[in-house]
Amino acid sequence: MTKNKPKILVTNDDGITAKGIRILIAEMCKLGDVYVVAPDKPQSGKGHAITIDAILELKPQKVDGDAIQEISCTGTPADCVKLAINEVLDEKPDLCVSGINHGSNSSISVIYSGTMSAAIEAGIEGIPSIGFSLCDYSTTADFSQTQPYVYKIAKEVLENGLPDGVVLNVNFPKVSEEKYKGFKVCRQARANWKEKFDKRVKPTGKEYYWLTGVFENLDKGEDTDEYWLAQNYISLVPIQFDLTAHHMIQKLNTWNLNE
Repeated sequence: MTKNKPKILVTNDDGITAKGIRILIAEMCKLGDVYVVAPDKPQSGKGHAITIDAILELKPQKVDGDAIQEISCTGTPADCVKLAINEVLDEKPDLCVSGINHGSNSSISVIYSGTMSAAIEAGIEGIPSIGFSLCDYSTTADFSQTQPYVYKIAKEVLENGLPDGVVLNVNFPKVSEEKYKGFKVCRQARANWKEKFDKRVKPTGKEYYWLTGVFENLDKGEDTDEYWLAQNYISLVPIQFDLTAHHMIQKLNTWNLNE
């Protein structure tokens, strides 16, 4: 590896052979020395889960030849980052990028996302980090259209850094013939999933449930990720992993808790 080039860790939650991570790797190779530590199988929706009840294994991979070091991990996206930092790399990387996720991680989906949790785990370690997602669940989703934008965002982060405790959540809208209109820095929309559990019966007679749901955008603001994605803009939301509701501290101190 080249001494003076930035060291970039690439990971995801769709698995090391997924189309999105291959695009991400190709773009990061233009910016620095790339190391890949990613799940050996899809880990979507794992959130920030870590493995504490099973062993973890790392296995060298040759998905794209010998040009870069690629390692698959039997654990979650957060496990991948922890192992990369503590066991694979001899020093912390200059940047961690996660994705490109096959599907949206805008709005409330960020808290369920393995893609974003990997980026957040790196952010906790003080590493500038970005999570990338394409809002297209189709099996034929075209990730190539994101390439110049992924490069541009990562380059800016390498040059300018990110504040301590802040990670970027980047979502690309689904477009067909149209082009992306540009970037919009915005806030996370207030939304949720209206969930439904489809109750089914196995041939053996045992009941089981299959989670389904409909995304509900409850936010009418014109400064949110959902709003701008609908206008074919790429959304950039700076997120933080300090979950303290600072505005509530003063109010809680008025409660009669110590009497």
